[in-house]
Amino acid sequence: MKWLRPIVGVTLGTWLLVGLGYPLVMTGISQILFPYQANGSQIRVNGQVVASQHVGQYFNQPQYFWGRPSATTPPYNPEASGPSNLGPTNKLLLEHVKARIKALQESIPGLKVSQIPISLVESSGSGLDPDITVQSALIQIPRVAKATGLSEGFLTRLVDQHVLGPQFGIFGKDRVNVVELNLAVYEALHPHKSS
Repeated sequence: MKWLRPIVGVTLGTWLLVGLGYPLVMTGISQILFPYQANGSQIRVNGQVVASQHVGQYFNQPQYFWGRPSATTPPYNPEASGPSNLGPTNKLLLEHVKARIKALQESIPGLKVSQIPISLVESSGSGLDPDITVQSALIQIPRVAKATGLSEGFLTRLVDQHVLGPQFGIFGKDRVNVVELNLAVYEALHPHKSS
């Protein structure tokens, strides 16, 4: 049984170091150096958490910009992150894409299929993509303007103000965070209700 004592000691020591010590130290460092990110990049309105900057939200009201479709809908479920796993020849995938194209065309009169960015009709791999392309935001301006009474020029400026460059300046393309853009629309519509 003498051989058991060092095994138990190493196991407990490793557990304390790796299972308890390391996470506590990393949590402490992240809270000091990066508190916003460490707490989930929370977006607050009037002191209440309404979203995370890095998790997509489901918008289908005409007065807001719509995000990238999610395979978790309907209903939208951020806890069920994941793709649909439907292949390009799958009839169900084609039906989903056609339905999304139809919804966009019905909400934006005169919109041609060739103008619709693919990211507005195909769901993202995670199902929780928070960003859309700049073009995906711009084509929605007529619908948002009509529903809100805000001018197309004002909404174009809002989109321009919310364009994010490539990640770290090199990865990906310009994009727009839908939650932040819609929060700006909400603030324009309710200037005294948000802070």
